[in-house]
Amino acid sequence: MDNPLAPGGVRLPPAVETVNLVRRFGDFTAVDHVNLRVERGQFFGFLGPNGAGKSTTIKMLTGLLAPTSGEIRVLDRDLAAEPLEVKRRIGVVPEDLNLFERLTGAEMLAFTGRMYGLARAEIAERASELLALMELDGEPKKLIVEYSHGMKKKLSLACALIHRPEVLFLDEPFEGVDAIASRTLKDLFSKLTARGVTVFLTSHVLEIVERLCTDIAIISGGRLVAAGPLDELRRGVTIDVEGQTSSVPLPLEDYFIQVIGGARTTGDDVLRWLG
Repeated sequence: MDNPLAPGGVRLPPAVETVNLVRRFGDFTAVDHVNLRVERGQFFGFLGPNGAGKSTTIKMLTGLLAPTSGEIRVLDRDLAAEPLEVKRRIGVVPEDLNLFERLTGAEMLAFTGRMYGLARAEIAERASELLALMELDGEPKKLIVEYSHGMKKKLSLACALIHRPEVLFLDEPFEGVDAIASRTLKDLFSKLTARGVTVFLTSHVLEIVERLCTDIAIISGGRLVAAGPLDELRRGVTIDVEGQTSSVPLPLEDYFIQVIGGARTTGDDVLRWLG
C-alpha cells in the first residue's frame, strides 16, 4: 500500500519506523541493527523462525522493553521521548496475555477503558459491542480464570481495540482460536486496515499471513533478511529446477524457507523405525 496523504496532499510519515534497532541480553544479540518501515494503513507481517527476535522486537516497538541502541518512531513520535503519547495511540495483543483473571470480561474491558481515559458510558457501549463480536457475552459473570486460551486471546484483542488505536500490534493472535473465531478476526482486521488502521502481525501460520498481509519483513538470527511488498518479494526469487534457473512467484511458505536457508525434511529421511 502506498503511503497515504494527509489533507492538503502532504505525505504522512510511516506508522512504524526503526533505525539500527539493537537489543542485547548480556553477550547475546537478540535483535541486530534492524531497520523497519511500515506505512500507515498497511497490513504488515513480521515473520521469522522460533527465536529469531520477533517478540523481542514487538516488545521494543510497544515500549515493553528498552532497546540497547537505535531509534523507534511510532506515528511520527519518538518512543523514547514520548512513551505515554505513543501508548495512548496503539493497541497490543502480546504473546503473554497478562489479563487480570479474577475479573469478568466486562470488568477487564471497563478497567482498560478507564486506563485510556474513556468515559463510563462510552466504555459500556464499546465493551458490549466487543464482547458480542468476540462471542464472550454468553456468560457475563464468568471470571477470566475460567476462560479457555482462545477466549483469553479474544478478550485481549477486545482490550487492545477499545480505545480505537491507530496502530495494532498482534503477536500470534490466531494461536488457540477456533476456525469460526479466526474467520471473524480476519474479517475484522481487514476492515480495520480499510479504515486506515495499521496492523503489525506476527504469526507462524503463513497461510494467514499470505492471505491478509500486503507487506512483510523476515527476521532470522536477529537480522532482517527480507522486507517489502509480499508480491514483489515472491516474484524476485530465482529457483533451480534440474539445473535450469528461473524466476517464478513462490508460495509464501517456499519463499520463507528459501530466504532463511531452511530445508524440508522428507518422511524417508527420519523416523525410519516407524516404517
